[in-house]
Amino acid sequence: MNSLGFVDYLVVLLYLAGMAAIGAWTSRRQTTTKEYFIADQKIPAFAVGFTLMATTVSSVTFVAIPGSVFARDWWQMLYMLMAALSVAFVVLLVVPFYRRVVRMSAYEYLEQRFGYGARLYGSAGFVILRIADLGFTLYLTAVAVNVIAGWDIGWVVVGVGLFTLIYTLVGGIEAAIWTSVAQGVIFLGGALLILGVLFFVPAGGPLAVLSDAFAAGKFGLGNFEMSWKSLFADEATAWIFMAAGFLHFSRYYVTEQSAIQRYLVARTDKEAQQGVALGILTTVPTWFTFALIGACLWAFYDLTPYDLPAQVVEQPDNILPYFISTQLPTGLIGLILAALLSSAMSSVSADLNSVATVATQDFFARFRPETTDRVRLFFGRLAVLGGGILSTGAAFLLTLTRSTAAYEIVVVSVSIIAGGMLGLFALGFLCRRTTRSGAYAGIIVCLLFVSWATLTGPLGVNLGVNFTMNSILIGVFSHFVLFGVGYLGSLLLGGYKPDLSGLTVWDRPVR
Repeated sequence: MNSLGFVDYLVVLLYLAGMAAIGAWTSRRQTTTKEYFIADQKIPAFAVGFTLMATTVSSVTFVAIPGSVFARDWWQMLYMLMAALSVAFVVLLVVPFYRRVVRMSAYEYLEQRFGYGARLYGSAGFVILRIADLGFTLYLTAVAVNVIAGWDIGWVVVGVGLFTLIYTLVGGIEAAIWTSVAQGVIFLGGALLILGVLFFVPAGGPLAVLSDAFAAGKFGLGNFEMSWKSLFADEATAWIFMAAGFLHFSRYYVTEQSAIQRYLVARTDKEAQQGVALGILTTVPTWFTFALIGACLWAFYDLTPYDLPAQVVEQPDNILPYFISTQLPTGLIGLILAALLSSAMSSVSADLNSVATVATQDFFARFRPETTDRVRLFFGRLAVLGGGILSTGAAFLLTLTRSTAAYEIVVVSVSIIAGGMLGLFALGFLCRRTTRSGAYAGIIVCLLFVSWATLTGPLGVNLGVNFTMNSILIGVFSHFVLFGVGYLGSLLLGGYKPDLSGLTVWDRPVR
């Protein structure tokens, strides 16, 4: 295994210095909540696209996708491909809708449409999900850095978490955006550099590498069986993955603050639409690039005399970090290490600001409407600090257990808290006849369904009547349960319905 040399450390230090400089540069203009949370709506389209891509593509992409393909094939790519199907709907309808209806938080819309209970349901689930996900991102980054550089996992978690927290705290959303632009360039450059080494080191070049990976089945897309029986199989079919992927990315781009905040920072509606289209359409090829890296890693070790340690074979998520640490020369290791750190920091900084936005707008300002903007800005910075401490703590807990069991428990809890969120937004956005009572009935039934399905499915509790389908379908069905019960409940229960001017796709705002 190659050890880091002076040049590697210099590259990493230059990267960190650059990120710190961007944070310091943007901090001078953060004097209002509008500047701190939505950059005073002055970000150009290309930066919107880069920050959306960098927020979506994290260190999980850097580590997990190559490991998954190396161990199996491209089966996860069908899930990722579904992101591209949402482009037209999001760009043409969702982006201008949110820029018209909300100020800073996506969940302001839910209160306008269905009351504060719906807003609380959406915002609380988002905060818990982001903290848990950030903890896992930091943990996975630390594991990869440990394999590449040998640095202690706990110190990497604390260092990356603390450094990202500082520049996000002082620079706000603008620091997160402009560092994401730089980090996105470094990240993509690192991926192409790795791919180049994989293509041209083995004898025979790219053709030999791709042929060997194809012969080993590394470009396979999984099981395309379509039958009633396949819904109950432990291993999800390609159709289940595509359905889950389409709903997941629709939920992300339509309901999550992390994405919607990027729509709000642009200078104009047109630039927001251009930026979002660029962000989504560059995210999908980035995922496929890392899937290609995974396939080529298999061919590299099949075509060359290099042997893999047993622990790498048993834990394929370590395959790309191991390749970097053993096959790249001094200097390039530092560059790739900077790319790995950038992939984590871009997600962490963006999500910390989004969590702070929700905490400030949906909780603090909602319960303390008399507070000044200066007080809200101070609270927002405290929320960034709190979110950073909690996510770093979650990651540090994972380093102690060296297990994802704790994370899986959190994910199960979040699926119960925030189940069916896409269905709730669809009730408000697409339907004129839905009411507050119907929406709350949908939320309650959805929570009951997800709780029952999770307990009797993944957690294995026998209640006599159990959920025996593939567990991925719980998330798929939850949106339809909330939407269907919410719509039917609105027809049967009636209830309050606000002035719909501008609140549905059918009702334009009154000028």
